[in-house]
Amino acid sequence: MSSSSSSTKTLLSLSLLFTLCALSQATYPGLILTLVNNCPYTIWPALQPNAGHPVLERGGFTLHSLTHRSFPAPTAHWSGRIWARTGCNYQHGKFYCATGDCGGRIECDGLGGAAPATLAQFALHHGHADFSSYGVSLVDGFNIPLTVTPHEGKGQCPVVGCRANLLETCPAVLQFRSHGGHGPVVGCKSGCEAYKTDELCCRNHYNSPQTCKPSTYSQFFKHACPATFTYAHDSPSLMHECSSPRELKVIFCH
Repeated sequence: MSSSSSSTKTLLSLSLLFTLCALSQATYPGLILTLVNNCPYTIWPALQPNAGHPVLERGGFTLHSLTHRSFPAPTAHWSGRIWARTGCNYQHGKFYCATGDCGGRIECDGLGGAAPATLAQFALHHGHADFSSYGVSLVDGFNIPLTVTPHEGKGQCPVVGCRANLLETCPAVLQFRSHGGHGPVVGCKSGCEAYKTDELCCRNHYNSPQTCKPSTYSQFFKHACPATFTYAHDSPSLMHECSSPRELKVIFCH
């Protein structure tokens, strides 16, 4: 066999291999994050990475009622949080949200959100089995029902979150109202946010599993939504590890 014929076959084999790899990647994409707005109103989802991780989707965007937005998750380890901003509009040339506001921006670009806000927390691509860990936190209060729903993962992959609309049952002392406190209830504050004590915020002497305990305020959230974190040192088992899910959906108003 001539060397030119052998080289041609080698090139064809490599070309076929690259084509198969490309088709494989197209057919079996990496982990997808999907944000779904099932609410009867527009929301403004926001995404904040933990330190050292990239900002996804510029940190925030508009999501109209009964629509969704999907995008690829980072292929390497990533951790951060996702929440929804509500009651957003432009006033006097400035963008502002009644809950979850991130410095008056549509694209939060790494900034955190104002409490109270329901948080979905993630740690993607870690461990020996490509785990994606996820949980829902009411430690910073509540502004909107949401769940995290994994698809096609292996192991412990439950749907978790808070489906109840706690704005309807929020105790008066925790109610967060729009328009400087004179409008409707748009959020339900944590005990920490309402009273700012070291004990309720699990700060200083109270910042340990032994001294940070549930309060009557955190118990309100826990009773309504048992599968959520409700105070700083709540059970670590509420953070679930799902091996190699194809998609993680954050569903607002699920």
